[in-house]
Amino acid sequence: MKLHSIYLVAITALVASACGGGGGSTSTAEAATPPTTPAPTSPPSGTATSTAGVKCPLSYSAYNASAKVMATSSYGWACATSRTLTANGIPDHDVTDGSFATPISAQNVSVTFKLSPAVVSATGTNLNKTASGYVLNGVKLDPGTAGTCASNATSTANGGGCVAANGTDPWTLEALGGAFKFGTDSSNGHVQPNGQYHYHGLPVGYITRVSGSAQAMTLVGFAIDGFPIYAQYGYASPLNAQSGLVAMKSSYQKKASPIAGRPNTTSFPLGTFTQDYEYSAGSGDLDECNGRTGVTPEFPQGIYHYYITDAFPYIQRCVKGGV
Repeated sequence: MKLHSIYLVAITALVASACGGGGGSTSTAEAATPPTTPAPTSPPSGTATSTAGVKCPLSYSAYNASAKVMATSSYGWACATSRTLTANGIPDHDVTDGSFATPISAQNVSVTFKLSPAVVSATGTNLNKTASGYVLNGVKLDPGTAGTCASNATSTANGGGCVAANGTDPWTLEALGGAFKFGTDSSNGHVQPNGQYHYHGLPVGYITRVSGSAQAMTLVGFAIDGFPIYAQYGYASPLNAQSGLVAMKSSYQKKASPIAGRPNTTSFPLGTFTQDYEYSAGSGDLDECNGRTGVTPEFPQGIYHYYITDAFPYIQRCVKGGV
């Protein structure tokens, strides 16, 4: 009977705890140590969150006297039934370095985004080298390149078996962190043959201009599916805005050894090609699209969002929402 009574007390306590204690008081220990909730990597499929009112409406027009720009940067964001961007693609920050084959020139940027994006894919939709999104200053985020190397390539020099643009060979060159130099500037941007300036990684100049600090959780733009994109810093605990900021770590790793048929690692060290990386779930803070669900300064109730990291994939190469 005594043992039976112990079990009865234990079961009664468990039921009371699960049901909120039946209106009873909460102990000091329970109040001091709340239960932890696992942080999801993405919200339930189909759950939509409105971004209306976040950086919208927004407009800017000013002359950029920076050495490699010397033109007016203009952009505008509007939100009605959709989020729309109209811009000329001219950066709004200093551009003084970088080796651009083509000067920066004004573009006709007109893009429409979902105002209430929803996750529709558990593993993401591959973007196939298309733009991942746009920074708030109207400059395109373009992580991939059209540069390739042949399997028998010998060097990155002219005639070595690689091309920087319009490549058709099997090995895709990375713009950052590899042996091939694409002439990117200190904001990880450079210029396409049509004069369009774009980013391959963290838009450092823009982040510095709008936040004044590299170590801030900075909303830098929107992905093509409508979800927000942040610079590399996020909350240590995704659901706790008081947990402090840390640099987000992607879950992509360099492969331990080169794939068969790959150009030699002497001239092309691992990391030169997109195929040198693989996704390892749980090895970092982010999912396969460099995103996660959590609270942010602009979305205190939480939203799925992407990060631009300082290592591969830099900018997300897939999206979880509908395009």
